[in-house]
Amino acid sequence: MINLIKKSKFLIARRITQITIMFLYIAANIWGFNFLMGNLSSSKLLDTVPLSDPYAVLQMFTAGAVIASDVLIGAIIIFVFYMFIGGRAFCSWVCPVNMITDLSNYIRRKFGFNKILKRQPATRNIRYYVLVLSLILSFFMGYAAFEFVSPVSMVHRGLIFGLGFGWAAIVIIFLFDLFVLKNGWCGHICPIGGFYSLIGRFSLIRVHHNHENCTACMKCKEVCPESQVLFMVTKDSIPVTSGECTNCGRCVEVCDDDALNFSIKNLKKETK
Repeated sequence: MINLIKKSKFLIARRITQITIMFLYIAANIWGFNFLMGNLSSSKLLDTVPLSDPYAVLQMFTAGAVIASDVLIGAIIIFVFYMFIGGRAFCSWVCPVNMITDLSNYIRRKFGFNKILKRQPATRNIRYYVLVLSLILSFFMGYAAFEFVSPVSMVHRGLIFGLGFGWAAIVIIFLFDLFVLKNGWCGHICPIGGFYSLIGRFSLIRVHHNHENCTACMKCKEVCPESQVLFMVTKDSIPVTSGECTNCGRCVEVCDDDALNFSIKNLKKETK
């Protein structure tokens, strides 16, 4: 039992974080508890500190909206946090859709779906195309285009205010990731992940690979939702530099060789 908890420490921490954030939003809506109010697009911490989704604000700006000062400050706070500290951690530590896609990925591994279709039929660059398209549509339509149809917003607001169409988004994403494309939504299509991938490449917190300890078991690549970022496994002792890494920690958990661990960017090299 203890070993199982140790092997799932980051997974457990992520679920606690995701559920706690959801609970705080729900508590604010139902009981007026003002620790964290609003939703993932726009929030207030302690009824004072504004927090805004920089991608949503970028869409609003592109659409020609006048951005309020508190919304702009909130977007800057989130932008700076993920750029220099969190990386793409929003996708694995905050977003509620991650729990749905993780479940799909777990079932795919358990039932051997990944062995049936080893070659992915789609490029991961789709998310960047969707990102650019959302900004173009926002410009011509005059409102935040992706926010209008975002499954992430549907699920999150649904959990807070009542699911409604949120159920449909949950089922569609779950089935799509399970039967159509491995890590289909988060790893290929979602422009939010694309946005945080672009700014997350500068993050200080990195997964570092130690080539000398690696026994080439490949467990890390099996569980990683962005396995392409682990190109150095069995080859070199370097950190994961790609912003597409979600910092979920699954590779660190499953590695029995202590070949993968979190570190601070550049500090690993300096302390050798």
